[in-house]
Amino acid sequence: MPGRDPVLGATIFVMPVSSIVGRQVVTPGIDRLLTVDRRLIAGRRVGLVCNPASVDGRLTHTADRLHADPDVTLAALFGPQHGFRSDLQDNMIETPHGEDRRRQVPVFSLYSDTREPTADMLAGLDVLVIDLQDVGTRVYTYIYTMANCLRAAARHGLPVVVCDRPNPIGGDQVEGASLQTAWSSFVGQYPIPMRHGMTIGELARLFNQAFGIGATLEVVPLDGWRRSMYFDETGLPWVIPSPNLPTLDSAIVYPGAVLIEGTTLSEGRGTTRPFELIGAPWIDGERLAAALNARGLPGCHFRPVFFEPTFQKHARQTCGGCQIHVIDRRTFQPLRAAVELIDEFRREDPARFAWREPPYEYEHDKEPIDILYGSDRLRRTLDESGSAAALIESWRDDEEEFRRLRQAHLMY
Repeated sequence: MPGRDPVLGATIFVMPVSSIVGRQVVTPGIDRLLTVDRRLIAGRRVGLVCNPASVDGRLTHTADRLHADPDVTLAALFGPQHGFRSDLQDNMIETPHGEDRRRQVPVFSLYSDTREPTADMLAGLDVLVIDLQDVGTRVYTYIYTMANCLRAAARHGLPVVVCDRPNPIGGDQVEGASLQTAWSSFVGQYPIPMRHGMTIGELARLFNQAFGIGATLEVVPLDGWRRSMYFDETGLPWVIPSPNLPTLDSAIVYPGAVLIEGTTLSEGRGTTRPFELIGAPWIDGERLAAALNARGLPGCHFRPVFFEPTFQKHARQTCGGCQIHVIDRRTFQPLRAAVELIDEFRREDPARFAWREPPYEYEHDKEPIDILYGSDRLRRTLDESGSAAALIESWRDDEEEFRRLRQAHLMY
């Protein structure tokens, strides 16, 4: 609809929210919290863990909804990795504490000198509300920010409410070996597979009960979500959950492509398609893509590309490599695809392929690839010219064991 710009005076066209947001099939937990489950926050001083993706089905931010509610006192904001405003790009770039001047509340960074809320941060709160968008991958740090909050809340006797959100890559598929505790870190605290197939609310229940955190926890469920759903089937608006996952396509490949962070290959950071574009300056992209496609991996095609990252690895250098195109996301196995991809990159030029050196996510001794994969088995297998196929087949027992473990904590 037309209107007048109040500053420039020009005619502008304003698209109604209903035209921007698709037909909403799923209702996120925050909508239910402010209607059906108001008892959890009414009359209370609330601390909110959130970032820009913490929006309702009409793109209103959770902090704004709580701040505007006359029965709720929004008393503090907490931001995960990349910050409350998600403005910091890279890993191990800490966010300072600050103040939200519009809402007149402090903003505490949980990716700073502390990754767990302190007693001073929690002082005066009646309840801690967590509303973060996970992406379905074990190494995504937001789920460990949630675990750290549960741990701190249990210690200080503070109840926690987790507003559930969809797993954007569905809740049916589980893939990968479970993390071994010797390789635990901020990108993996608990023995779960790389692709866990759970919502963030279900993970909260799993962490709290199966792994013994023991906080007073309420999970506000989704309405309308089914385990087979991908995010584009929910009718909810996609807001980037972190700077390098700009699209659902990025999130679909991420459970495997994140392993590229543990190598000296570019994972596409500094391009418009992070985690879909993979390459290095010494690679012939056409030969690489042909070799990968010859492996016959289900649900995907590797297209030869050449790209130049604007920052991070190989910035301002032309990289040859491939783009991972997911043709059938129901059969695509992102972790398998990434292991085969790393294996092929190594075969293309063994002398120039290398694993990334520490530090990585505050681990100064453990190899980055090991804490990403969850053990040293991937690195050792490929270093010793072992079989990638046998490694992939070895995941089956862990996947089945995790399916049994998670069953008691599933909500949908």
